[in-house]
Amino acid sequence: MTGLLFPEPEVEPAAGPSAPLAARMRPLSLDQFVGQDHVVGPGSPLRSLIETDRLSSVILWGPPGTGKTSLAWIVARATRAHFIEVSAVSAGVAEVRKAIAAGQELLRSGRRTILFIDEIHRFNKSQQDALLKAVESGWVILIGATTENPFFEVNSPLISRSLMFHLEALAPEQVRELVERALADPDRGLGGSPARFSPAAVDHIVDLAGGDARFALNALELAEAAALAAARTEVSVEDVSAVLQRRVIRYDKTGDMHYDVISAFIKSLRGSDPDAAVFWLAQMLEAGEDAEFVARRMVIFASEDVGNADPTALILAVAALDALRFVGLPEAALNLAQAATYLAATVKSNASMTALAAARKDLAEGGPQAVPLPLRSSSYPGARGMGHGQGYRYPHDFPDAWVDQDYLPRRLPGMPYYRPTDRGREAALGERLRALRERRS
Repeated sequence: MTGLLFPEPEVEPAAGPSAPLAARMRPLSLDQFVGQDHVVGPGSPLRSLIETDRLSSVILWGPPGTGKTSLAWIVARATRAHFIEVSAVSAGVAEVRKAIAAGQELLRSGRRTILFIDEIHRFNKSQQDALLKAVESGWVILIGATTENPFFEVNSPLISRSLMFHLEALAPEQVRELVERALADPDRGLGGSPARFSPAAVDHIVDLAGGDARFALNALELAEAAALAAARTEVSVEDVSAVLQRRVIRYDKTGDMHYDVISAFIKSLRGSDPDAAVFWLAQMLEAGEDAEFVARRMVIFASEDVGNADPTALILAVAALDALRFVGLPEAALNLAQAATYLAATVKSNASMTALAAARKDLAEGGPQAVPLPLRSSSYPGARGMGHGQGYRYPHDFPDAWVDQDYLPRRLPGMPYYRPTDRGREAALGERLRALRERRS
C-alpha cells in the first residue's frame, strides 16, 4: 500500500543465525508458548481474542523473561493487522504520532494496526497521553509491555482503556522445558552444536534463572561459547558460574517489588518464621533497598505486632536503627538480621494496636471529649481559680499507688481499649489490669 509511514513488518522477528539464542527460540504460535496458562491457556480470554482476531488494547505486565514480547510477536503472526514495534527506551512522541498516523491511514482501507510498545513504563506522562485519543478512537490497537506495576507507572486513563494481563515468573519446570527445547533444536537452537551440557549445568541454569526464560537462554549461549572457546565440548557447572558471575536480583525500589517484598518480610515476622524473614531482609539489602526504611518498619512492627508481650522487642528494633545510622552498611546488616530474627522468634501481641484503633473509632464517632476538671492542668496562674485540678487524687498517696477515680468524662462504647493477651510479659499486665478493673467496677 502506498503512503505508509512504516514498512510492512516481517512475519516474525529477525532471528538469523547471528541473532541471540533467546530471539531465535521465540515461540511462533500459542501452541509453542510455555507458561502463563492463566493468560493464554485454552479457553482463556486473551487466547480467544488472539485466535478470533478481535484483540483490543492490552497491557502485559510481568517480570523480565516471562513472554511479553513473544506474545506480541505471536499476535503479529496470527492477526491480519499491520504490526508496528516501538521501544520506549529510544522512541519519543514524534515516533508515536508517526505510528498513529500510519494506523489512521490504514484504517481507511479497513485494515487495523497493532502498536507494540516495549517497556511502556519508560514513557513519561506526555508520551503516554499522546496515545489516549488513538486508543480510544481505535486508530491503533495498543500492546504495552512493562516490567513495572502499571498502576504506579502508567497513566490511569490509558489503563482504563486497556485490558490488563499479569504474567508471572515461570516455574522451574517451565524454564527447564525451554532450555531443553533450545538444546535439542538443530535449526534455531543449540542442537547442532558440538557442545553438550552436563545435567548439573542445566540444573544450575534453571536454578539461577528465577523464572526468567531470557536469562536462562542467554546463560546457555554464554556457557556454550565459553566451553568451545576453551576447546571443550562438555559444558559444566563451572562454565555456567564463570560466565554468570552473580545472579542480578530484580528489584524496583519504587514499584510493586518494593511493596511486595517488604510485605513478605513483615508477614514473615508476624508469622514467627525467622528463616523467611532473614531471606526477605537479605533480598532487600542485596537489591539496594533503603536500609533505614527496613529498620523503621521493624520499629513499627515491634509495637504493632509484639507490643507488651515482649517490650524488649522495641528496644532491640530501635537499637538496630541506631546501629545502622552509627555503623552503616554493610556491617550493620548484622544488626538488622539480629533484630529481624528476634522479632520473628518472640511472642506476639497486637493489643496496643487494637487499643489505639478502638480509641480512634470512638473519637471519630463521638468527637473530642472535654477534659474533666480534676485532670486539667493547674500549673498556670488563674487555673486553680477555675477549678482546674480540684478533686484530683494523687495515686502515690494510696496503697499500691492506685486510687479509684475517673480519667475520662464518661465510659465510651469501645472500652476497654487495651485488652492484654495471655502471651509473654503481657500476661502479667493482663492479670494486674483485670484486678484493677474489678476494684474500679
